[in-house]
Amino acid sequence: MSTAVLVSCHGTVSRTADIPAFLNNIRRGRPTPPELLAEVTHRFEAIGGSPLMAITDAQARALEARIGIPVVVSGRLWHPYPTEVLPGLVAKGVRALVSLPLAPQSVDVYHGPVREAAASHPELSIRAVPAWGMEPALIDAFVETIDEALAAVPEAERTAVPIVLSAHSLPRRVIAMGDKYEAQFREMAGAVAARLEARGFSTRIAFQSQGASAEPWLGPDLAETFAALRAQGANAVLVAPIGFLAEHVETLYDLDIEAPTIAAKAGLGRFYRAKAVCDRPRFVDAIEAVVRRELDR
Repeated sequence: MSTAVLVSCHGTVSRTADIPAFLNNIRRGRPTPPELLAEVTHRFEAIGGSPLMAITDAQARALEARIGIPVVVSGRLWHPYPTEVLPGLVAKGVRALVSLPLAPQSVDVYHGPVREAAASHPELSIRAVPAWGMEPALIDAFVETIDEALAAVPEAERTAVPIVLSAHSLPRRVIAMGDKYEAQFREMAGAVAARLEARGFSTRIAFQSQGASAEPWLGPDLAETFAALRAQGANAVLVAPIGFLAEHVETLYDLDIEAPTIAAKAGLGRFYRAKAVCDRPRFVDAIEAVVRRELDR
């Protein structure tokens, strides 16, 4: 039986002309206010376009080199969708597909579209990986990125810089409906925090990049977190976006452009940011371990 791996990411556009349709997908058909379209377009243009799909492809190629079977990419909210990818795999003789979301939490959000696409191919069996945020190599990869960012801080001052572990916010109603995202992220962040706190660092959790709706979202957000840190005497902050496995608008704009201004307004004079894990070897170790475990079942 021929086996392949399908890695799924959030998905994003490569042309600003596609942003209206992309937002329509994100908003599930609800009309996009003109001011929201303008703001999202501005953010994409400010970072020169999102590298998300290129990074996802690099992650897939690195994984493929490790495991020796085909690894293909799909997007949840933009092309290539699973419905566009699966027919080609089936035509090549693939009969078992490991579905690997490139998001360690709320994995069923990504498995769902894969299963729906596979319904048209009864000869194809789907092996869906469970939530994998506690994979040891993943925790190692996060700590690596944080240590690299800390290298920019004078050694004598490093442990005085609080480390904010951030993830994308979600509407609170989603959590109330049973989504395990927050609990799973907090567990993963707790494992990272334990490693850092054992070395004398202080950590906090924050939820960033809230959507445009007026409903309650997971918090605290970055502004609240920065203000609280300053009130406790902090003069600097390091944000580690461990909720993101690749650079995207939420890191390149929200953290590199917007967050330093928010930190300065809160009175934090220095802002540092850890990079996303992207295709670093220790991260590839993590996804390799996750996939091999599924293949061995």
